Amino acid sequence: MKIDELIKKGEVACRDIFKQIADNEYYFSSLVLEAFHKYNVSEAHFNMTTGYGYNDIGRDVIEKIYAEIFKGETALVRNQFISGSHALTVALFGLLRPSDTMLSITGLPYDTLHEVIGIKDNPSSLKSFGINYEQIDLVDNKFDIPKIKEVLQTKKIKLIEIQRSKGYSTRKSISIKDIEEVIKEIRKVDTNVIIMVDNCYCEFVEKTSPLEVGADLIVGSLIKNLGASLASNGAYIVGKDELVQLCSERLNLPGEGADVGPSLGANKSFLQGLYFAPMVVANSLKIAVITSYVMEQLGYQVEPKYNENRVDIVENIIFNDRDKLIKYVQGIQKYSPVDSNSLPIPGDMPGYDDEIIMASGSFTQGSSIELSCDGPLRSPYIAYQQGGISYMYGKIALKNILKELYENN
Repeated sequence: MKIDELIKKGEVACRDIFKQIADNEYYFSSLVLEAFHKYNVSEAHFNMTTGYGYNDIGRDVIEKIYAEIFKGETALVRNQFISGSHALTVALFGLLRPSDTMLSITGLPYDTLHEVIGIKDNPSSLKSFGINYEQIDLVDNKFDIPKIKEVLQTKKIKLIEIQRSKGYSTRKSISIKDIEEVIKEIRKVDTNVIIMVDNCYCEFVEKTSPLEVGADLIVGSLIKNLGASLASNGAYIVGKDELVQLCSERLNLPGEGADVGPSLGANKSFLQGLYFAPMVVANSLKIAVITSYVMEQLGYQVEPKYNENRVDIVENIIFNDRDKLIKYVQGIQKYSPVDSNSLPIPGDMPGYDDEIIMASGSFTQGSSIELSCDGPLRSPYIAYQQGGISYMYGKIALKNILKELYENN
């Protein structure tokens, strides 16, 4: 079957799924608009501050809107965050003290946190400050609840970390339903342990926020879902007031916390990005769904399958072949709008143990809400594809990549 015909067949097969995505887009669009109206967003909120950033009304209203949307008490939404990993680092250093123990209950965290935690030696790690780390792996993509309860009953755990998206692992991403179940069991044993959720890639996919099912804190990046390709950088932390305050004092300084931090022109892009985020996330999901359908029809393992429930915007394509992974990622770069003439090659990247190949022909460097694809050069050679601000551009890229790989060879 020709690639054009295969994609058309896929769009017919995915029609009901696309409708559900559109229904969710409507829900999240209503949620955002109501928050904008509640806090009377005006052109005055687009103005920027410099220097210390005192009395930045735009920054303050953005944080009220984020708290409203994600059902938190307070939010910290700042362009001083370099990435989602930076925001997670700030949260961990803000909440943990020497001799405390953090516990990951979704197995090994994302590669960029290994040196932060001290899984990989670094003199600036949490470990170097006497903070302990333990982890419990998932079992068949589910929380190992008996093991979690056993650890909580026998050891003093200060903070539990849940990473929803799969990172560079082969596991499934974590649903709100599963998070709700494990938090209920955790609270039967320990009512005080801090539960922090890495929410990257998951915003505006499921209707319920982790904070609504008992999480204390959620963390994410603005060059993923919520920035909608308009935010040039930044990240957020939302949750309980006293916890967010500790994080703000780690980001800035004790005694000043969230009261300082100049917006430097970011307010408009943060607000506009959030406004467009429901639409952009919907487009990303549609691209992931059609990619999953087509690649499975071509004989590849994919995760999730096109008709499975999704909790994030990431699509795994398992090539089991180093060269095929490289060629696919290079194809994503070739049919991107920016730097399409560049040829990605595997190489070392800060924070990663394996060579990485990465395609990101994006308007914002490293933006993974724009169509991008990357993967470590290790078996089973998985491409992690995410993003796509426009379904049509994503479809054009998919069609041309596959024509080159299959019809022309």
